[in-house]
Parts: sequence; structure tokens; C-alpha cells
Amino acid sequence: MRLFNMPSSGNSYKVRLLLALLGLKADLIDVEYGWETLAQAKADGKLPFGKAPVLELEDGTLLPESNAILCYLGQGTPFVPADALNHARMLSWMFWEQNQHEGMIAVRAALLNYPHRKAQATPDRLAELLTSGSALLQIMEDHLATRDWLVGGDVSLADICLYAYTHTAESRGGYDLAPFPALRAWLKRVAALPGYVGLDA
Repeated sequence: MRLFNMPSSGNSYKVRLLLALLGLKADLIDVEYGWETLAQAKADGKLPFGKAPVLELEDGTLLPESNAILCYLGQGTPFVPADALNHARMLSWMFWEQNQHEGMIAVRAALLNYPHRKAQATPDRLAELLTSGSALLQIMEDHLATRDWLVGGDVSLADICLYAYTHTAESRGGYDLAPFPALRAWLKRVAALPGYVGLDA
């Protein structure tokens, strides 16, 4: 397999993390913003939706979108609940991550860290993202206050999915995680999983 991978992106990282946790290997083709490799991958038709990550399977099939890749790799593993209701709950968190969480937590980090986004990092926009993003982190805090994992009694794709941007919310996005002790404990549990690799690994 080959993974067209943006090293700085949480969406790409969640795929690298699951690969590591499953003990699977994929050749990485790094396609960071501004790199020639990104333009080349687009020109070669390797990025169907114009962005990374994209997993290229052994037969050349291209699978875009991070959470779709997680579902593909996770099928038949302990990271996907066998129970139908918990499976649906896992997907609920994954849909929420893309629809709500990423649009606040990841966007604020992008405005603060990517030079081509600096012009959008106005004080009003950053303040709005800080308030809205903190409210989303509170939703996770309230849910994790009574359980170790987001779904059922064990780690699932939902945890891998939401860990990616949450674990750098403070360092890259400027969010204060001090008010969220259950969330911080959950981050430590994910980081303690056998095979874990960090964003910069």
C-alpha cells in the first residue's frame, strides 16, 4: 500500500496512527502544502478529491478521505465494534468529528500554523473559533467523564479519529485543555496504546 500523506495534517496522522496500531505498513508519499510532490500527485490523478490523505491499495485502487480509510483498515479488527448499535455510535462520533470538531479545532490550528492561511487569522475569527471549539471539547469532556473510551468499553476508530486533532488542540490551536481533566486522561490512554506513534514520528 501507499499513503499519500500530509505530514502536518491530523487527517493524515489518524491513518498513520491506525496503521501503526494494527502493525500494517504503507509507503508514505509526503504531499505537504507548497511541495512539488503535492502538485505531482494531483497531476498524476492520485488525489481524487484534490487533497490528502489517499490510500493506494496494492491493486492501484485509490481510497480518499481519512475516515473512509479508517473504516477500510479497521474492518474486522477490534477497533470496529461488532455490536450494531456501538458500531453506529462509533460512526456518529466520526461524522461529528468531520462535521463539527475539525471545522473548529483543526481550522484554528491551520490559521495559526500555515503561512498561506495567516490572512484569515483575524482576532475576531480566532476568538470565535476558540469559543466554539472549547464548547466542542466540553462535549467530549462530559462524555468521557463517565467512561474510558468514546464508544462501549474499549478503544475504537472513534477514539483514533478524534485523537488526531484533539491532542494538538493546545500546542497548535491555542486551546486550554486544563479545564478538561477527563479529556486529558483519555489522551493519555490513547498515547499508551501498544504500537502508538506520535504526529512527528
